Amino acid sequence: MSALAVRHDVGSSLTIGDGRVDLLRYVHVPDTPQLESPKPFLHPVRTRAGRVVSLFRPHDHVWHKGIAWSLPNVGEENFWGGPTYVHPQSYVQLDNNGAQRHRRVVDVGADDEAAWFTHELDWITQSGHTVFTERRTITATLLSDAAWALTFHTAMTNTSGREVVFGSPTTRGRENAGYGGLFWRGPRSFTGGTVVTSDGVGGDGLRGHRAEWMAFAGRHDGDDAESLVLMVDHVDNPHHPPQWFTRSENFACLNPAPFFSEELAVADGDAVRFRYGTGVADGGVEDAEALAAAVRDVLRRGDRG
Repeated sequence: MSALAVRHDVGSSLTIGDGRVDLLRYVHVPDTPQLESPKPFLHPVRTRAGRVVSLFRPHDHVWHKGIAWSLPNVGEENFWGGPTYVHPQSYVQLDNNGAQRHRRVVDVGADDEAAWFTHELDWITQSGHTVFTERRTITATLLSDAAWALTFHTAMTNTSGREVVFGSPTTRGRENAGYGGLFWRGPRSFTGGTVVTSDGVGGDGLRGHRAEWMAFAGRHDGDDAESLVLMVDHVDNPHHPPQWFTRSENFACLNPAPFFSEELAVADGDAVRFRYGTGVADGGVEDAEALAAAVRDVLRRGDRG
């Protein structure tokens, strides 16, 4: 199996490749309009065969950015992008689109097993107040000639001077719209694809389903090949196992949503931690169980966060 290599474009982005394919690009200093709540993102994300399995800034939701840690309700602030759900008015554009700003690189490197990047960020409201500081690590690990894993580890510390409550549009009154957290937006060609769980397969009807992992199998234009994207929630994450926000009919997305229907209050000075594993594979529904087991194993080994 190939070794991973890291290319760091200082002050901009990080690329991790396997010697043949650039598997991911992590943009840690994005050039994003304030309205879209600027945040680091992963795009493009590719399978080991080189097929792109992420979508950047789609016209229907321009704040969707490949794979991103994105939170719509941080107290009264919006770190998701676009309008905020206000019950019973529906969505209203407010002056509350915050930004996740890169502060400094802590560690970057690669060895025989993995490649990683750790940095610190500040969560700053549109009015200029820092409400959280964060230490984040992404790690890539090769699983096989057809699959690799991305682990995401974040530790967020409340520096606002008051308690802050994480929530979602559902906790604010919108039914079955509990999105927020680590969010993947899939390619246009994945629309109508298959959502996979340990209990079986489905589509939009699995939104709100509670599970340790969930996957999405979709097909690519051009060669009709199938790819699989899978996410695993760490057992120590708040509200584990999470409810999932997923779509298939209108567009492809996966999101283990820790605040889908339950808020989480973080006291001033306290830290909250989340860890996730994402598997990316050249394959389909039949490969989901094995990919989940492999990603779970990588997640348990821990990363350099």
